[in-house]
Amino acid sequence: MQNYQHLLYSVDNLVATITINRPEVLNAWTQLTLHEIEDALKTAGSDSKVGVVVLTGTGDKAFCVGGDVNWEREGGLADKEYTYNLAHAISECPKPVIARVNGWCIGGGHHLAYFCDVTIASDNSRFGQAGPRVGSPAAGYMVSHSANILGHKRAMELWLMCRQYTAHQMLDWGLVNTVVPKQYLDAEVRRWADEMLSLSPTCLKIIKASFRHKIDNIMDQDMATVVNRVAPGYFETGEQHEGASAFLEKRKPNFDPWR
Repeated sequence: MQNYQHLLYSVDNLVATITINRPEVLNAWTQLTLHEIEDALKTAGSDSKVGVVVLTGTGDKAFCVGGDVNWEREGGLADKEYTYNLAHAISECPKPVIARVNGWCIGGGHHLAYFCDVTIASDNSRFGQAGPRVGSPAAGYMVSHSANILGHKRAMELWLMCRQYTAHQMLDWGLVNTVVPKQYLDAEVRRWADEMLSLSPTCLKIIKASFRHKIDNIMDQDMATVVNRVAPGYFETGEQHEGASAFLEKRKPNFDPWR
């Protein structure tokens, strides 16, 4: 058992479960959460008693809603110590990683789920991006990889409109592998994990590496590089603060000064 502040970590019959344990903020993350998930993925990946990894969130309200907006408003995204390497950690993990989605799967939580190798959702789940809605500048591979999954038109709609979608819509779009009633979610996740556990672990490792090779050309497009190239000094303009403040104050943001 690992000791984490923001996660629960357990191993049961060759399946490691990493659970974001911040239900009071719908399992939103801070920098500490990100570092802990990366560490947990490395731990599971190197453990011979683990064959499949499940990533999920505490409770039945949310898988994850991305960055904690309070943390973002206080400058978390602009902090020089801020790093986001979860997509790398998932794709580099030699074991299959299943996203177990129950409830809200929004913003950073959403692209976290679509970077997992398989996504299994309960029928009460809701998906969508929120970056432009709250002034959070998602960029680079975390954005562009969605086009590999959905095609460019759907991916552009996903990011440019910030709409929310049902689990069945995301199943139709190809972002979710299967949808089940929430009371059957754990059983379905276990069923998929057990099927993978019956296969050659080395072959699964090779397959994951092959898929990673497909996206190697975009994985160096990190958020900071793209933001600094396209919108240098973004975090000093006040636009991100306006988006986060409007969200917390439950009002419509006014982005007109930055039009």
